[in-house]
Amino acid sequence: MIRNKIIQYTIGPIGSSILGLLTLPVMTWFYSVEDIGRISMLQAVVSFFILLFCLGLDQTYVREYHEYKMKPKLLSLTLLPGLIISIITFIIILMFDSKLISNLLYDIPSTYLSLLSILCCIISLISRFLSLILRMEDRAFEFSMSQLLPKITFLLFILITIKLDLDKGSYNLITAQGLSLLSAFIVFLWVTRKEWIQSLSFKLNFLELKPLLKYGLPLVIGGLASWGLNVMDRIFLRFMSDFTQLGIYSLTASIAGVAAIFSGVFNTIWSPMVFKWVNEGVDLDKVDIISENVLATIYFIIVLCGLFSWILPYLFPVQYAPIRYLITVCFIGPLFYTLSETTAVGIAIARKSNFSMLASIIAMLANLLGNYLLVPKYGASGAAISTGISFWLFYIARTEFSRRVWRNIPIKKPYIITSILLICASLNAMFSENPQIFIGLWLLLLFIGLNIFRQSILSAYQNIDSIFKSFRKI
Repeated sequence: MIRNKIIQYTIGPIGSSILGLLTLPVMTWFYSVEDIGRISMLQAVVSFFILLFCLGLDQTYVREYHEYKMKPKLLSLTLLPGLIISIITFIIILMFDSKLISNLLYDIPSTYLSLLSILCCIISLISRFLSLILRMEDRAFEFSMSQLLPKITFLLFILITIKLDLDKGSYNLITAQGLSLLSAFIVFLWVTRKEWIQSLSFKLNFLELKPLLKYGLPLVIGGLASWGLNVMDRIFLRFMSDFTQLGIYSLTASIAGVAAIFSGVFNTIWSPMVFKWVNEGVDLDKVDIISENVLATIYFIIVLCGLFSWILPYLFPVQYAPIRYLITVCFIGPLFYTLSETTAVGIAIARKSNFSMLASIIAMLANLLGNYLLVPKYGASGAAISTGISFWLFYIARTEFSRRVWRNIPIKKPYIITSILLICASLNAMFSENPQIFIGLWLLLLFIGLNIFRQSILSAYQNIDSIFKSFRKI
């Protein structure tokens, strides 16, 4: 039963990633680079809006769900404050200038695009809470389907646009994004109708809301720091570069987002397993062995990515050729985050969650400074390098904090290897005019890796061999 639930929960993120990868090439062949940049701005702003106007109450809902007797009332208390504040905020903005939002996000003065962007934000905020109902009630399949539906709707809209030869521009693409979010929202409304209809009978009570805000509001700081770490590059490209650079970078980052599948699956298994080991008194040197294996996996992913990145330009229009040089450093963010999960587990074990927030803030500030210095001169390359450096610092900070509050984790080898990977990937992005040199460099690193990770390779071979042997016995 547990295994089936895990499979059902992974259908959503894995399916979404696959659909996203299918959609990307289609978009690049029929929409301009600038349009790709504009849609990425909408996605960045929607994620910021949810973080800010949830007021941390989405986390409060999860924390209090099993202890709160009147769950529809809890939904009302946690959803309404942010929803009311956001609607009032948008009304004020529209009264001031109905085209302001569209101008800021897309550099297009349009009341329609402003209203559509507001709609995307509002329905995404409500959908966030409705999805939590499915998550907390363990309705795994419905939860995954709600994640897949926006991707399916978006792809279908794009294909219909191409088939009917409709106008392919920013209006069309942003409308497609709005419709995809709306489709998920309608599904959420239907499958959670019992809960949200009951919640309408409860009035907002500030005395009951106060303790919920006390828990939730501090989490907004950590959330915004995490958002800044992941999305700040796009904001700087929008306002300190141009939509062409933003579009190229957004496409590259989306491709690199495939690594998030590896990260998501690993994280689903990793933390519960370590907590179980701690509870059972298992020798925690196993943590170091797994961390070494994860480091080896990340090493070869990045090296092979650098070695075969020349294939990418054949999949996309010529204006996207720079992704060949950006892809390797863009992979560093999600992969270094995964590596940090193997070392930072000590922070959770020691119940020192404030250190996790501090690590996010340190990395976010580094990303702020890096983008400010690099984006105006180097555009997409500068944004990618800045984000790569920030995630490296995030990994270092989480590891050092974990060493401080938990146990002495080996650091010499992983620090040296991650530094080498970061430097080589950054140089590859910066000096793209000499691709042959970097192919030679990645080949050299491949042979070095085969030597220094001999034990991890042998262990992986033995595990794969045992799996095949077990299949042959069936």
